[in-house]
Amino acid sequence: MKLTNIIYWISTALLGLQVAFAGVLYFTSPEVATGFTHLGFPDYFRVELGAAKLIAAVLLLLPMVPMRAKEWTYAGLAIAFVSAFIAHASVDGASTGIAPLVSLVILAVSYVYAHKRQATLAFA
Repeated sequence: MKLTNIIYWISTALLGLQVAFAGVLYFTSPEVATGFTHLGFPDYFRVELGAAKLIAAVLLLLPMVPMRAKEWTYAGLAIAFVSAFIAHASVDGASTGIAPLVSLVILAVSYVYAHKRQATLAFA
């Protein structure tokens, strides 16, 4: 149980911080805005995705959020990371899509250990 909690919280904290930082940059960084334009996305999509990422970070990091809400958060982030990989790979080549895949791996670890932790708490 202790190792499960440690792995869960480390992976979830890394994921939450990464997603929150990205969400903030989507609103504040001119370079990110230029990157969205380079990938062919309209500016409103950057704002929409930034807000979604900030909400996702809160939902992942707050322990009192029900597991069902976290499930939808994991699903939404998985779609966002896979879509980011496809967008970057399509425009600039597959090597530019590595960062979203790394985020997807961290998300998968957090997801698996969230369920392991949930199963352990149910029997405690």
